[in-house]
Amino acid sequence: MIRIPLLFKASATATALLAGVFTVHLASAEHPEYEIWGSDQSNSVADAEGRGVNGSWIWVWDSQDVETQLTTGEVAEPLGCDGQNRPGDGPCNVYDVFPSDLVEHDVNGATGNELGTDWGRLHGMLPDPQNRYMNVNLFSPGSGYVGIIDGETKEAVALFRVSGTSAGRSVHMSFWNSDGSALLVANLHGKVLERIDITRDDDGDIVAASFNQSAALGVGKAMTINEDAKVYLGENSHGNEMLGSVVGSYDMDTAFGDLTPQGFCKENDCEDGPVAELGGRANNVIICPIVSSNDNAYVTFGGGGLLVVDTTVTPMAIVGEYDNQVVNGAGCGGVQAGDQMWLNAGVSASGAGAAQSTFTLFSIDDSQFGSTSNPPNFPEPTMIFKDVTNTATIGNLEGEAMNATGQLPGVSTRRDSHGMAITMSGDYIHTVDRIQNNVEVFHTETLARTTYDLTSEDGQGQGLGACAAVSVTDDDDLLGNDPAPDLLEATPDGRYLVVALRGPVPVSVTHAAQGSCPGVGIIELLEDGVSGRLAGVLRTTNTIDNTPVAAPGGHDYIGAEHSDVHGAAIRRK
Repeated sequence: MIRIPLLFKASATATALLAGVFTVHLASAEHPEYEIWGSDQSNSVADAEGRGVNGSWIWVWDSQDVETQLTTGEVAEPLGCDGQNRPGDGPCNVYDVFPSDLVEHDVNGATGNELGTDWGRLHGMLPDPQNRYMNVNLFSPGSGYVGIIDGETKEAVALFRVSGTSAGRSVHMSFWNSDGSALLVANLHGKVLERIDITRDDDGDIVAASFNQSAALGVGKAMTINEDAKVYLGENSHGNEMLGSVVGSYDMDTAFGDLTPQGFCKENDCEDGPVAELGGRANNVIICPIVSSNDNAYVTFGGGGLLVVDTTVTPMAIVGEYDNQVVNGAGCGGVQAGDQMWLNAGVSASGAGAAQSTFTLFSIDDSQFGSTSNPPNFPEPTMIFKDVTNTATIGNLEGEAMNATGQLPGVSTRRDSHGMAITMSGDYIHTVDRIQNNVEVFHTETLARTTYDLTSEDGQGQGLGACAAVSVTDDDDLLGNDPAPDLLEATPDGRYLVVALRGPVPVSVTHAAQGSCPGVGIIELLEDGVSGRLAGVLRTTNTIDNTPVAAPGGHDYIGAEHSDVHGAAIRRK
């Protein structure tokens, strides 16, 4: 069990704010039990060579403990990963979940290498459709690992390393397909969409996981494969054998060619094809492959533009293509409402994002894609919302050239659309603003918009919200009550959204993600989902990590708190 000292006080005021002002009547039939999983990007060892490069922390809370915190103020304790699910035994070090002596294999067998401990940055975890397993996305640049964990026992099941290409290698996120028979992996720096094929028995247990190199789709230009995919085998920390294999061979002629089926450069300035007339795709680092119920993956790019990919064929195939003036860049939020896939655009994670302000939402009719490729920019996306402060960047032609107002609350006028979730009713889509600490809400049919904040008690500016009570206190100049919301998801009872809250030392997107109360926020939905308020915070902390601080556009924090939760997800029990 790992104990990490806290950097905030649970005062009487904090208890009252954590508890909220509502009464919970828990009935198992109406309120299914679930777990909240938080992905903490901070290092799990001291003296690491950089932020988010050595280990990370897995935080898991039981919904009943969360309900107790909301009603009484008794702080929910994280579960451990030893199979006992005891509150207080967490958080879990990913280095303990995935042992360093796992043996590396490629398509030809053992390579002679072991996993070791030179990897990290737990970027996010998502449940499979069966709510049996969680994917594990490890984003340390150059490492590129994606794993699978048993949701009940919290033990490692499989671990892979994505392909190394002429463009590089890393894993940003992966998404399960509609029935859990595949895991679609965004090899961001490698500019490849990759697929892990999943085999289950009649009980839904995963019995095989194959990294299928034959399914890979290159989305860059002049691409080569420098290193095959890897799988890591041996005993996990519970003494059980890891599973997995690497199979197939890359289709370099078709899947890794420079051109789309419509004859345009997949990525601008390729040697053999033209750039599409509405901006094309300037930089195809893959952000998120957001998967529809028809198993089309909407592959978003850092430089803007979009490729829609049929993930059911081998190799995976492009069936739709969009220019960056049509679908702007750096979007990662995406949900489906009926036939409509909702996608957003935000600010770049690179240094260029420090002067960007982007809050844009589109939707695309998923039913308009078939087995053959559509013409460019068809079907035409519906513009749901574009904020007037947007800068002219990553494909957007409107607005000022730059916005250099930083990210400090009350000072910055910048915006950053990021995490997105749909309510259980399917009526409302909530999208967070990582800089302004607001949530924009849209009705899925009328497109009517409402807004609430995550800083006040009622979500409408009255009283202090839950973040204020548990903000970091070891730097008087750090502005408190700054949630910095990121990825989010709805609970299965339809009552809450859970949202990742970033810390004072953000590992990624340092120019837009600095916050004061790292952890997972519990947003109570109000008015049947049209509004909400931050009712509580599952506060995380990490003072083992002591890497240097860097927060361009924010406050140069001098304290010891390094916890930085990037993703929050729900696993129904």
